[in-house]
Amino acid sequence: MEAASLEERFDFAYRVIEEAGRFTLQYFRRLGTLIIQQKGQQDMASEADLNTEVLIRDRLKSQFPEDAFLGEETGRTEFGPGQGIWVVDPIDGTQPFISGLGGWCVSIAFVVGGELELGLVYGPARQELFAGSRRRPATLNGRSIRVRETSSLTEGILGVGYSPRVRPDQFLPIFSRLLYQGSMFYREGCGALALCYVAAGRLIGYVEPHINSWDCLGALAVIQAAGGRINDFLASDGLWHGNRVIAGSESLYPTLESLFAEG
Repeated sequence: MEAASLEERFDFAYRVIEEAGRFTLQYFRRLGTLIIQQKGQQDMASEADLNTEVLIRDRLKSQFPEDAFLGEETGRTEFGPGQGIWVVDPIDGTQPFISGLGGWCVSIAFVVGGELELGLVYGPARQELFAGSRRRPATLNGRSIRVRETSSLTEGILGVGYSPRVRPDQFLPIFSRLLYQGSMFYREGCGALALCYVAAGRLIGYVEPHINSWDCLGALAVIQAAGGRINDFLASDGLWHGNRVIAGSESLYPTLESLFAEG
């Protein structure tokens, strides 16, 4: 796909995520009236999730009808070889959202040819819009951001994610290793936002044994644009089935990766 076409998508997605954020914030301000459903253990959805995703999907389809779409709420459209695909989470952090907490966001990413091209993450309750692509540096509300260069887990706070999709006995060894190395940990309840805090240098890294693509790809694109290193999330059908995520500075990455060592 030509660079100009990718730039057009970035600019359009920036406008769409701003609109979606305003739309979702209206629901957040009247939580008592929302219809909420439980999809699984610690997995909630509301009418705000579905309606926001439909808004984003329809906007993108109207401008780029040749692109495929993958959303947490409405699923995937037909997808062929070489086709670009938008990956969307209308509200990452639905549990914080319905609990009246500010740690939730809208996430949009674009993947083509097996490459993560661009990503945007907007936290409307905190008025923070993170963006970045392979051709543009990472920004927060239009200002440049960079990952923090560290080489030890003791030099800052590490973001840690967990979901019931992973058994406790699979997660606890990772958590134990980071504690024994003197790490302090941070749990946001919204993977995309916590990952963006890595891009902004607020956290030194982020690890999670399994996360879905719509929960992280937007933020992973921002981390790459901010000079950070991430694992190959799209390997082993990560787009469709999710994967582990490891993200941080180049110097800290080997230490983060070692947290997942077997034995």
